[in-house]
Amino acid sequence: MAGEYIPISSWAEDDKPREKMLANGVATLSTNELLAILLRSGSGGESALDLARRMLADCNNDLNTLARLSVTDFMNRYRGVGMAKAASIIAAVEIGRRRALAAAREEPVLTTSRDLYDYLQPLIGDLDHEEFWVVTLSSACRIKSCERLFSGGMENTIIDIRMVFRKVLEAKACSIVIAHNHPSGNNRPSPQDIALTKKIQEAGRLLDIILLDHIIVCPDRYYSFADNGML
Repeated sequence: MAGEYIPISSWAEDDKPREKMLANGVATLSTNELLAILLRSGSGGESALDLARRMLADCNNDLNTLARLSVTDFMNRYRGVGMAKAASIIAAVEIGRRRALAAAREEPVLTTSRDLYDYLQPLIGDLDHEEFWVVTLSSACRIKSCERLFSGGMENTIIDIRMVFRKVLEAKACSIVIAHNHPSGNNRPSPQDIALTKKIQEAGRLLDIILLDHIIVCPDRYYSFADNGML
């Protein structure tokens, strides 16, 4: 019968996500299939793979959008998704974020604002709150350190300039990039962003430390103070 629900357990071995992964390697699986493995089972006439497809379709097949969903979001939106399934998805997303953070610490050379965005987006681009980070660089534009200094929002958090430059001096950096994220997706700088940038730039001049850029990171776009003549 057309449209009849067939559970994954009844599929051919080559069509089952877990068996396919074991036989052919994880790289052969689609994103839908990877998500189905995390879900383990479907509900209400949907297989795990059907449910995974629907979840991703609801997010426009954008993993960054999926990554911003909370346990409550998953439980409220999808019948049969309880705390265990929702927690599994969120834990997998967090493992991916931490892997990106570990890779980011391998000291790549950053020479353009796009390099900076690509480096920072996996770290802070999908957060639901603002964080302020400082990237210190060598004379060859190789990363010496990358640290989160403040969390909670630029407007609601007092940025301690002394702490910023204490970290910079400890790293013996020649130049720095500052960055923060806008969870709203609006990449335009606020008056507070502009004032803070000028304050850090002026403090850096006194210490012969160059502020190369201030990057505002959003899920799918960014703003570079340097590119826009703001430094």
